[in-house]
Amino acid sequence: MAKTPAASRGDARPRLRSLITSVLFVLIAIMIVRDILVRRWSGSPPPSQDTTQQSI
Repeated sequence: MAKTPAASRGDARPRLRSLITSVLFVLIAIMIVRDILVRRWSGSPPPSQDTTQQSI
């Protein structure tokens, strides 16, 4: 039996969804790595200690 155009178009949707999902995962991974690198090599000094000294 010959496939109709509607049936052949149905096969493209899962492929498109997986492509979009893969692209989103790659973009999120790039953003995370970029954030880590920027925080590591930024020129700001490390945060100061939050502890206070109590006098006796």
